[in-house]
Amino acid sequence: MAADDGMTADAAAAQRAELAKTLPRFDQTFPELTPPEIARLRGFGEIQTYRDGELLFETGKPGPGMFVILKGHVAITQRDGLGHVTPVIDQGPGQFLAEIAQLSGRVALVDGHAEGDVEVILIRPERLRALLIAEAELGERIMRALILRRVNLIQGGAGGPVMIGPPQSAAIARLQSFLTRNGFPHHLLDPATDHDAADLIVRYSPTPAELPLVVVSDGSVLRNPSETELARAVGMIGGPRGEKVYDVAVVGCGPAGLATAVYGASEGLTVAVLDSRAFGGQAGASARIENYFGFPTGITGLALTARAFNQAQKFGAEIMIPVSVNALDCERKAGAFVLALEGGDEVRARAVVVASGARYRRPDLARLKEFEGRGVWYWASPIEARLCAGQEVALVGGGNSAGQAAVFLSGHVKKVRMIIRGGGLAASMSRYLIERIEATPNIELLFNTEVVALDGGADTGLERITLKSRLSGEDTPADISNLFLFVGADPATGWLDGCGITLDRAGFVVTGAQSEQNAGRMVSPLETSVPGVYAVGDVRSGSVKRVGGAIGEGAQVVAALHGFLADALVPPV
Repeated sequence: MAADDGMTADAAAAQRAELAKTLPRFDQTFPELTPPEIARLRGFGEIQTYRDGELLFETGKPGPGMFVILKGHVAITQRDGLGHVTPVIDQGPGQFLAEIAQLSGRVALVDGHAEGDVEVILIRPERLRALLIAEAELGERIMRALILRRVNLIQGGAGGPVMIGPPQSAAIARLQSFLTRNGFPHHLLDPATDHDAADLIVRYSPTPAELPLVVVSDGSVLRNPSETELARAVGMIGGPRGEKVYDVAVVGCGPAGLATAVYGASEGLTVAVLDSRAFGGQAGASARIENYFGFPTGITGLALTARAFNQAQKFGAEIMIPVSVNALDCERKAGAFVLALEGGDEVRARAVVVASGARYRRPDLARLKEFEGRGVWYWASPIEARLCAGQEVALVGGGNSAGQAAVFLSGHVKKVRMIIRGGGLAASMSRYLIERIEATPNIELLFNTEVVALDGGADTGLERITLKSRLSGEDTPADISNLFLFVGADPATGWLDGCGITLDRAGFVVTGAQSEQNAGRMVSPLETSVPGVYAVGDVRSGSVKRVGGAIGEGAQVVAALHGFLADALVPPV
């Protein structure tokens, strides 16, 4: 490595050749731009220079945008809170530095040091989004690289927050699920086998309830944090931007909310999307969707919704996760609705789309809450599958989500006991899933059966369940330590209380002509009883409760939003 110019051209070429052997789709992940392509980018950015050793961007701090290298080299490394540094790649002239977080100015997940003197074009987030849209062919290549780089960072298992604790811990499963659902790199160290992890346990002497310890990039140590505490510590959390008034606030980041964000933002609306946990909603936790239009081989819910999440950011939607909405003020003072957030912040918008979906239904079982996250699960991802590998598990439910979960788990566990309250599956499940289940030898169907009791220890979690036949009334105990519940969902509409929005008997939002308040006036079929507030997806009364239907409604509502916003701007005569 030359002292004045950083890595030599030959050394950089050798490094890229070695990486290309091990990294899938290397050329798409780290493409080289031609001089004419760089010339097209100049109008979107500004020239910046850095001296040898200077940081262009730093892990855990907001990234300034995308850098296009004109002269010199930049070393990209991953760094965790324990001080471990892992080289990623050296980039030189004609290459660009960014990953998907730079679309929205989120925190950097890697460090970038100048090796020798460096000259770059810095393209800030808002101009980067403009570039991706204005330069379609070049923008496609850049967007693909940004996504692949995030995928590689996640799969690399080197950077991001470090979780320290026993791998089978339910608390670790909770945090891993949260970070995985949000596409955030992280890794786990077991103090029983890792020296650094063991040293940290000795130093902090956590109680069992304080595990796992989580070490973030600045070296701070959290003790069994909540999802919101962790998100704030790693710089993930998004929040309101001052007194900005958005054209539309979308509450819920599932398929319906994401579709609204993509179509609304692409048509020039300023869009804020808020969700209390992760993008994707219940669909994002689906192990495989095989009947979604255009994907004949199927696609995981996370992969499908992650594409939409990235697409919404490309068009400029501001996505705030995890942010909980406590209430909606429909008085429209100064022409804007006000969403009151947990913690006292507010978001203002001229229109609101309710896409908050539904929350997993909890059956009336004694000790259920005690075992949630300690043997009782409401979704089945690779994280939960790892916890119960080789065991017998029970799964309650007869809908498509239950069927998808049972098929997925059957590939990881010894046996899946599928517990169905009714006498068959035909009325509630797609035929292709029924056939798949019937052809899977380690799935046992128990019809006319329900779970009536849970048992276990305060330290050990769930240990056994009791099944009851609805025909004979006979109780049967079963040594089951992992129970998956897919028994439907209740609408997440509590935050609408006091706003005057009509709900049906089950709590779903009534829209269009169904609402008595809308009688006699022409309204969008997605508009609620409060003008300017719309409902889409599972939360809407009468919706089909399918991913495709939710996406369709999210797209459809944008036309109604344009009409409402245009009328709101017309001054009274």
